[in-house]
Amino acid sequence: MWLVVWLVVALSVSGSSGVCPCKQEDLCKPVQQQHEFEVFVFDVGGKEWQFYDWSMVTTVATFGKYDAELMCYAHSKGARVVLKGDVPLSDIVDAAKRKAWITEKVNLAKSQFMDGINLDIEQAVNESTPEYYALTALVNETADMFHREIPGSQVSFDVAWSPKCIDGRCYDYKAIADSCDLVFVMSYDEQSQIWGNCIATANAPLNQTLTGYNHYLEMKIDAKKLVMGVPWYGYDYVCLNLSEADVCTISKVPFRGAPCSDAAGKQIRYSYIMKQINSSMSGTLWDDRQQAPFYNYKDSKGNIHQVWYDDPQSIIQKAAYVKQNSLRGIGMWNGNCLDYSDDPVAQEQSAEMWRVLIQM
Repeated sequence: MWLVVWLVVALSVSGSSGVCPCKQEDLCKPVQQQHEFEVFVFDVGGKEWQFYDWSMVTTVATFGKYDAELMCYAHSKGARVVLKGDVPLSDIVDAAKRKAWITEKVNLAKSQFMDGINLDIEQAVNESTPEYYALTALVNETADMFHREIPGSQVSFDVAWSPKCIDGRCYDYKAIADSCDLVFVMSYDEQSQIWGNCIATANAPLNQTLTGYNHYLEMKIDAKKLVMGVPWYGYDYVCLNLSEADVCTISKVPFRGAPCSDAAGKQIRYSYIMKQINSSMSGTLWDDRQQAPFYNYKDSKGNIHQVWYDDPQSIIQKAAYVKQNSLRGIGMWNGNCLDYSDDPVAQEQSAEMWRVLIQM
């Protein structure tokens, strides 16, 4: 008997019982405003959010520690703040466990006065497997419960730059997109599987990136469900050899069947890149084929490195595609990557990275 009672309690959705941390009680209410164009920001913690361009931010996905001050401020600007949703698929193949997980997240969102959830799964799934169907059910059931329990809430799902089973993620993309409010396309880490020569290349080359969106649209996914993600970081690779044509050979680090991957490098923030360019061997270089910037530098041990990244010149072409194809919006991983110091050069560099998101 007690077990039955415990299960009923565990699976029930509770109302918000927390005390509003905002100076104005109204700021603890879910955001109801619907934005025609989304600027979706991932935040990984800290206080950089104070310097975001809040004239354009519509949603903040919190991947760091919960910050009530951020929630209050975002709500004051009409922007949603959503949870991170990450769960091993083996835990949600069972329908009861799946419902319990969703209920837990709804209750957490209510207790923190948040406006939805961003589902960031990124796990390999084969078609027509229990995990394949469970993932689709997870998105559908999460959207149903959040929309019912938190009116106006937003449920989004993160997908790879292409629907072509990238990194083994063979999802039912059409069904997932139909179930949720937004699909955030992570148009970065596009070298997670390198099948050709093991060389350093752009994190998000233009033609490859846009081909991925064309494939999503060919699946009859509503363009108004798609948010383009762009990287505010780059990859630093150690060159085993650097040719006269600036071709950087990298170590073979396999990933999910591919012989090489961007795991041979390390991610570095745009703020660090902007400082390092000034002391690099080459200064900023531009690859016409990939439509991306890069540079070479030598470390203290004498090793030559090559760094690929995105900047306003490479992002503006992607932002233009968003407008031309009437996508739902644009966003980045992640908002913390810029230099928000009081240095005037850094301030202009950061401001331009924000501005370019909505330029054509």
